[in-house]
Amino acid sequence: MSERKEMSTETRSLIAAVLCLVVIAAWSLIYKPPQPPPPHPSPVTTSPVPPAPVKASPANLQNLAKAAPALTLRAAGEERSIVIESNLYRVEISNRGAVVRSWQLRQFTDDHTPPRTLDLVHADAAQQSGGWPFSLVLDDPQQESAVNSALFEITSPRTGPAAGAVLRAPVEVTFVWSDGHLEVTKRLNFNATYIVDVQTSVSLDGKPLRSSLAWLGGFGDPTAYRAAAQTQVFTSAAGKLNTLASKNLGKSGQTTVRETLPGPFDFVGIEDLYFATAFLPPAPSPPASLQPEFTLTGWTFQHDSMTADGKTETETLSEMAAGRAAPGPLDLRVYVGPKSIDGLKAVRPPLNSLVQFGWWGFIAEPLFYALRWLYRYIPNYGWAIVVITIGINMVMFPLKIKSMRAMLKMQKVSPEIKAIQERYKKYSIRDPRKAEMNKEVMAVYSREGINPLGSCWPTLIQMPIWFGLYRMLANMIELRHAPWIGWIHDLSARDPYYILPIVMTVSMYFMQKMTPTPGMDPAQAKMMAMTPLIFGGMFALSPSGLALYILASNMVGIGQQWYLYRAMPPPPKPSRGPGKKK
Repeated sequence: MSERKEMSTETRSLIAAVLCLVVIAAWSLIYKPPQPPPPHPSPVTTSPVPPAPVKASPANLQNLAKAAPALTLRAAGEERSIVIESNLYRVEISNRGAVVRSWQLRQFTDDHTPPRTLDLVHADAAQQSGGWPFSLVLDDPQQESAVNSALFEITSPRTGPAAGAVLRAPVEVTFVWSDGHLEVTKRLNFNATYIVDVQTSVSLDGKPLRSSLAWLGGFGDPTAYRAAAQTQVFTSAAGKLNTLASKNLGKSGQTTVRETLPGPFDFVGIEDLYFATAFLPPAPSPPASLQPEFTLTGWTFQHDSMTADGKTETETLSEMAAGRAAPGPLDLRVYVGPKSIDGLKAVRPPLNSLVQFGWWGFIAEPLFYALRWLYRYIPNYGWAIVVITIGINMVMFPLKIKSMRAMLKMQKVSPEIKAIQERYKKYSIRDPRKAEMNKEVMAVYSREGINPLGSCWPTLIQMPIWFGLYRMLANMIELRHAPWIGWIHDLSARDPYYILPIVMTVSMYFMQKMTPTPGMDPAQAKMMAMTPLIFGGMFALSPSGLALYILASNMVGIGQQWYLYRAMPPPPKPSRGPGKKK
């Protein structure tokens, strides 16, 4: 019997490996594992709700900046809107770009006929310029365009998915979008005031980007007189307010002009005559090292064709953005509301500097509070203006008495003054000998103790009151759409039929005729005769409340002048001698 040859260890290992492969292949062919069902795309309204945002703090902002990059797409399937309402406003936000499409102030109307609820968003201008309020401004134009046209998911901690909903303030709404690399989050917290808390975060592959929150597409009452020209950007640094009109925000003719102003600023924003949007630091203020450095980016859009009041014309719009100078999340408060002094003073930092009374603020502001106090007892601002006019004229009446006495003294020496002027009338105004005439006239005044300006003091003192009242009436939102009588439906606007300016001009003419002007040079007399027409032209386009004040002041002045003529009759005119020529 022959001896069996044993296989080597290497041969046995090779045969075992081949048999294992054969068994595995046969098993996979005979026993196929069941296939999992294909994943169903979840609808927009069932996207997972992000956790409710915690109140902004430096730690939270740092956590936002260090957030991990989005690994999945976050986008809505269609364009939808959400509406937030309160007693003060109605705000409509589209998920396309998470931008504001309408911001109505429910307690105010526009200048449309018939009036409509005031909407601070200019929809026509925004559509033409391609920019809306609460758009984001990024350093990369392509990223900026992608973010502002993306379809964001909308959620609210109170209701979950909130697209297409109408929510009542106070409420928080979150907008999220991501393409897997670029990720954007906007959180808006609406409350019962005109202030909205806004937090934004933009990152690329987890790296924070620099961004700014913008108000684009025009601002204010679009139906107001010269609405675009009244809109301007403002900044406040160290308590000093600066304004930038649209004409100063870039070179004319360019489609888009961006001019960056470095911060830090107390606040920045955009305004028209009666309303404002102000971008404010978060409250309570974080440590100085974490306070956002507002970098104002203001620019204008030059539209080739803009339809306004049924006419197609070129119009420049002021727009602005506010953000931090460094990359990272942004935490802001945004005031969108009326420029009411009391309401603006309650904001922190105070915004009452937006009501600009100018150099005459020391007169305009006391007049404002006096007029508003009168309104408590006389619930019509027109009649309140008449009453305050009577009060001002009564306070100034002692000065009028002194002025009348000075005029009577001048009338007494009027024949002597005219004789001096007659001797020098052959010389031209540039002739050096005219100076001799002035010396002789002043010698007569000095001899009789007459101050030539004594009769002008009431007018000189009243001029600052006019300017102060003009500034007050032009900036006092309480007078906006405040009626008086008949055809005057808005004391802050011009008289639509120019009746008040015409009657004011006529009353000023009679007032001038009743006021003696002894010793006045004929050239000066002609100039004075033109004064009523000049003032009438000036006030034809001014607020009707100002024309009402001047008219009431003239009527009171006519009555006072009549009284003074009875109490202090002028001296009789000197009789002509037999040798005098007639």
